[in-house]
Amino acid sequence: MPQATPATDRPAALVGWRLLALFYDLWPVLALWMVAGTVFAFGYTLAGHDPHENIAPFSPLQFALWGVCWLLTGLYATVSWRRGGQTLGMRPWRLRLVSAGTDAPPSWRALWVRYAVGTLSLLAAGAGFWWAWFDRDRLTWHDRASGTRLRREPKPAR
Repeated sequence: MPQATPATDRPAALVGWRLLALFYDLWPVLALWMVAGTVFAFGYTLAGHDPHENIAPFSPLQFALWGVCWLLTGLYATVSWRRGGQTLGMRPWRLRLVSAGTDAPPSWRALWVRYAVGTLSLLAAGAGFWWAWFDRDRLTWHDRASGTRLRREPKPAR
């Protein structure tokens, strides 16, 4: 019977696997953004605006919508990571988020730090992800900042 592989012996997730998981996670997140946008548009109409009028670009209301979308995305990610170590996009690629050096679920603080630094990494044209190609441990900026690791789980035995 095969023995469980310690967390430190499991391979780190490569950049390609991470990007594929992000692409998969785009779809449930997009659905959350659509719900938020619908709520904001409905509220905008209830406030007396023409139903065919858009929320003004770069207005305080649009910045509020962007903030709500960022928070909803963060809730999706952090709750998924905390509950089972995986988002929907991480499951098909067998990726699991763990605390550095253990298989324990990361703390809420570590998860929000990871999400915030990951956001900055994406805004910097993905520089924090590409950094993993040069890092000796293949870690991204958000891995290092949060004290978490993304591991690729072995294929389940049949």
